[in-house]
Amino acid sequence: MRSKKFFKAEQASLVWDVPGLIAGVDEAGRGPLAGPVVAAAVILDDLKPIKGLADSKQLTAKRREKLYDEIRAKALCCSIAQATVEEIDRLNILQATMLAMQRAVQGLRLKPAKVLVDGNRLPALDVLAEAIVSGDALVPAISAASILAKVSRDRMLLELHALHPEFGFDRHKGYGTAQHLRALQTHGALAVHRRSFAPVARALATTVVEVSAAAVRTP
Repeated sequence: MRSKKFFKAEQASLVWDVPGLIAGVDEAGRGPLAGPVVAAAVILDDLKPIKGLADSKQLTAKRREKLYDEIRAKALCCSIAQATVEEIDRLNILQATMLAMQRAVQGLRLKPAKVLVDGNRLPALDVLAEAIVSGDALVPAISAASILAKVSRDRMLLELHALHPEFGFDRHKGYGTAQHLRALQTHGALAVHRRSFAPVARALATTVVEVSAAAVRTP
């Protein structure tokens, strides 16, 4: 019986089974309670290798920023796209993620012969595609996409922090940390919060109850 590790290596070996340009695709921001989900698609240039590509979650913020600039400078082409909070709430987070990935691929200046997507699901595409579990650690183009998506989304959350410093978006980037949950209870939900996510829905319900109770007490 083949080990899980061997199976992953076998998946990675299929990367170059189609002649032509290969695009790697990954996303950032499926789990947070606030902000869009961001996806990136990258076609690397074999003549301009980039050292140190890895799953963005395994890299420091400083290293990601450096690689972000190098990827943008050396890749044959890349594209960054997103699905909005409204789309996440309307479609659900999985479908919104697929939509962001689809938009990223469609935004590439060059059309790839094959698209390699991190994970076990594929967006609707008009080119050959393959889903690769742990692809962000196995395939350089997916690693590059992971870094672009992560850095792009983190920058968005820093801009959001400047507008709403009381929420601490610069630290938790929208994830459901204790600090974020306390801020939700204290200040209520913002327009950028995902209302279809349970912690946000609970915070909204609590706010409505408190407002209603206050209205009843008002003479």
